[in-house]
Amino acid sequence: MAFIDYYKILGLEKKASAEDIKKAYRKLARKHHPDLNPNDKDAHLKFQQINEANEVLSDPEKRKKYDEYGENWKQADQFEQARQQGSRTGPRSSYSTGQDDEDYSDFFESLFGSRFGGERNAGGRGGQPPKFRGSDYTTTLEKTLRQAYSTHQETLQIHGKNVRITVPAGIYDGQVIKLAGYGAPGANGGPNGDLYITFKIMEDPVFKRLENDLYTSTEIDLYTAVLGGEILVSTLEGKVKMKVVAGTQNGTKLRLKGKGFPVYKQAGQFGDLIVTLIVKIPTNLDEKQMDLFRQLSSLQPKN
Repeated sequence: MAFIDYYKILGLEKKASAEDIKKAYRKLARKHHPDLNPNDKDAHLKFQQINEANEVLSDPEKRKKYDEYGENWKQADQFEQARQQGSRTGPRSSYSTGQDDEDYSDFFESLFGSRFGGERNAGGRGGQPPKFRGSDYTTTLEKTLRQAYSTHQETLQIHGKNVRITVPAGIYDGQVIKLAGYGAPGANGGPNGDLYITFKIMEDPVFKRLENDLYTSTEIDLYTAVLGGEILVSTLEGKVKMKVVAGTQNGTKLRLKGKGFPVYKQAGQFGDLIVTLIVKIPTNLDEKQMDLFRQLSSLQPKN
């Protein structure tokens, strides 16, 4: 995987606070969301990078490793272990402040290998063959909006075995989940790589999702728009009643609190459902009905 500067992706300094990261993520995710850029591949890629950056920098433990090891943060634990072993066996002064960057990079690569291939763990001393970490795997998993609405089980076949994973409610398009140890097998006793699953949420014919809010439209007849009343509105959990006030205009937007999409990994929290009302003009009126409209029209004040 190519190195991504997560701070640069979010437009932040390394000293940014957790609140700075949260605000930057929300602003950029809204700007580059696939729903707002349906045919923009660059925006889709940017959205994935923004999510990846937020996933790391919003987690204090991951951020600490990233700040110290940069692109190699995923191997931080292995590196620390190797460094501790090295201090006990007396390796060359690879960590001294006087060492040049090239020597440090060479030593780091001797432990973990190139960033583009399988990574090597400490080994090879005392006649023992070096251990190599397996490469990472990547895959894409498609979900409907309705599937992403609920927490559910998914069975994947990895290395010829069925592996059951839990997909949390509220997962979003472009989100990446890591399954540690489900990548390519390591060599000479080295650890397996990881599996990165990118979720693709397909468009829904009824609802449009923007972050945790859902958008839909529904028709109302002219009489309900003029006189007011109640209508039934579809949600992802079934139909609910919505009140329409007298004199409602075509294109009016109404908000149903808590009837949107579940917030990822925040149980009991939901976005809102925004409903656009489309006033349906009656057609095929008979002469009596037309006459009534003429009478109404004659009663309108003249300018």
